[in-house]
Amino acid sequence: MTFAAAVWRWAATAVAPLLPSHLRRRAARGKEVADRLPERFGELAARPPGRLFWLHAASVGETLSVLPLIEALAARDPALSILVTTGTVTSATLLARRLPEALAGRVTHRFVPLDVPRWAARFLDGWRPDAAVFVESELWPNLITAAAARGIPLFLVNGRMSERSARWWRRAPGLARSVLSPFRLVLAQTEADAARFRALGAPAECWGNLKFSAPPLPAEAAEQRRLSALLAGRPVWLAASTHAGEEAIVVAAHRRLAGAHPGLLTIIVPRHPERGAEVAALAGDLPVARRSAGDDAGAETAILVADTLGELGLFYRLAQAAFIGGSLVPHGGQNPLEPARLMCPVLTGPHTWNFAEILDRLEAVGGATRIEPGMDPAAALAEAVSDMLTNPSRARAQAEAAARVAADQAGLPERIAAALLPSPTAPDDAADGRGMAGTGSSGPPVTGIVDERI
Repeated sequence: MTFAAAVWRWAATAVAPLLPSHLRRRAARGKEVADRLPERFGELAARPPGRLFWLHAASVGETLSVLPLIEALAARDPALSILVTTGTVTSATLLARRLPEALAGRVTHRFVPLDVPRWAARFLDGWRPDAAVFVESELWPNLITAAAARGIPLFLVNGRMSERSARWWRRAPGLARSVLSPFRLVLAQTEADAARFRALGAPAECWGNLKFSAPPLPAEAAEQRRLSALLAGRPVWLAASTHAGEEAIVVAAHRRLAGAHPGLLTIIVPRHPERGAEVAALAGDLPVARRSAGDDAGAETAILVADTLGELGLFYRLAQAAFIGGSLVPHGGQNPLEPARLMCPVLTGPHTWNFAEILDRLEAVGGATRIEPGMDPAAALAEAVSDMLTNPSRARAQAEAAARVAADQAGLPERIAAALLPSPTAPDDAADGRGMAGTGSSGPPVTGIVDERI
């Protein structure tokens, strides 16, 4: 153990007595599930018999991206059980909603234990996974070190490391090695990510991005038909997964658009639904409806705040253009492939580093419209939306180009599943010697002290 890793272990142990009260406060704010707090201490293990594969997906974006991999793993070994850990209530809720019914009995969800050594040990000793996969970038030193010490094969899929994070890790090379080296295989989202991982000692490759392989977001068919009839003939655009500071710009853009587009409906889906009342207040004198209150978008409604969970697929299907949030403020942007899969034209702001390569590919084929830095954001957004609303042929061409990019890597989950999980009848050294081999010895682990969740 390096000095930096030892310091992290000591610090986590020292702060542990304060964490239960911190978790109770989070539960009071709806950030934790009160009766599931023991899971955060590594308790409530219920290991099923047979092979168990553990996947950790920190939050919503990671959870959604890994669903096709879960299906591919389950199809590869019909007897395999899968444990999925996440760190947020929203991700747990979406997993339960989006998991195919056929897998409900084979996939178990738990909240990931906090990175305290004895809690990590309790979790691992209770579940005894045969292999572990971490998704993207939130990887915890004590949990990973404890898994490696138990001989659990470790993998990182859809790994992401920004240049800023790489600089941080370069200042602590010993910690980087101790965290990254236990991974047998790191599959990065992009070649640039892979190069940063390799520079820090991880065995990284780039096979593609699982976000390209996710299925289209679902929508309840009857509700889609009802709202389509309700909104028939109206121009409709969507601001999806917005963050604080963006909704005011969206409302200002609506005011600019309304005169030229009679009956215009602007739908705002805040990234955090609990901000619904705050977002609705920004509409000022505009007629506003809130989805969480059961309001419908009546003929006079100008702004619909869709402050509900898991309905983005519905609104992408209803909108004639979608602005992707987190990109007009320096957050890094949300996933532009979600609207692309549903043939909804993509509009984005300048802050898109979370999806830089994807946006580059979309723009290269005319599959997205970007608001450049230095422009008046409300005016530029209004102009981009108006272009989509008044030029349906251009909007359709842009949507078709984006859909082709989104469909690029449909077979990636199966390829990754084959590398991680040899078939039950295959020898232990299948998949180039790096796949899961029962409870074989681990190779080299990465960490999430720097949380880069989307």
